Amino acid sequence: MNLFVWHGQALLTPEDAVLSDELNHASIIDGIRLCKANKYRYKHMDMQDLEAKLKEAQKHRLRLVATDGAFSMDGDIAPLREICQLAQKYDALVFIDECHATGFLGPNGRGTDELLGVMDKVTIINSTLGKALGGAAGGYTTGPKPLIDLLRQRSRPYLFSNSLPPAVVGCASKALDLLMESNAIAQSMAAKTQRFRSKMTAAGFTISGKDHPICPVMLGDARLASVMAEDMLNRGIYVIGFSYPVVPKGKARIRVQISAVHSDEDIDRCVEAFIEVGQKHRALS
Repeated sequence: MNLFVWHGQALLTPEDAVLSDELNHASIIDGIRLCKANKYRYKHMDMQDLEAKLKEAQKHRLRLVATDGAFSMDGDIAPLREICQLAQKYDALVFIDECHATGFLGPNGRGTDELLGVMDKVTIINSTLGKALGGAAGGYTTGPKPLIDLLRQRSRPYLFSNSLPPAVVGCASKALDLLMESNAIAQSMAAKTQRFRSKMTAAGFTISGKDHPICPVMLGDARLASVMAEDMLNRGIYVIGFSYPVVPKGKARIRVQISAVHSDEDIDRCVEAFIEVGQKHRALS
């Protein structure tokens, strides 16, 4: 369950408002549904619509803008500079979910707030100890100390849940040590991501998002995404085909995730396989 459930129930009352990007992760959406605040949904990364919703929400006691830092299905990155500017203008707090950014985005892998230079503007950061940190379970929240103290006292899921296994904590702690000691991993990820994206684009594929290791290969047709993913697996490359209802109709894709352990040779072999499979199924001319 996304930690927004913790924050929403502990922080937001029926007098407050939460403003959510329409393409936020399902776990964020579920958390928002469970809290008692008034709900506003703005168009994906549309700052004009967000401003309109913020104006409408001025009647509420407190306003919280909630967004993914990086969106997992499309590989695009929230315009945090603009979001934080609007939040400051309309006296709102900013919450970002960094589950698809922690460990590899930004010069030192600190996430989208570091990447976009707004580390001092974001109020609440929620992320995971799994995914890039490899802990497989658990998560964390950072923010102003009074806010964290409040969550410790009023967040029911936190108060009535078991602590993480020591092995998970140790693994995640070591991963954070590695990131703080050197930015080599984050820089390597950026280079490998650029290699894959540029080679796939040159081959004629459409890759959604920008500069993110989640690289959605846009195909449109659900069956095409499924059979191409199966043929890629037959070539020893495991990628996932996504279609409705996970993504909107007509936007089926194969999602590729670049990893720090991938070599340049691995990436080149993946691109070559995509070209072979794409030509076989007439996804490429």
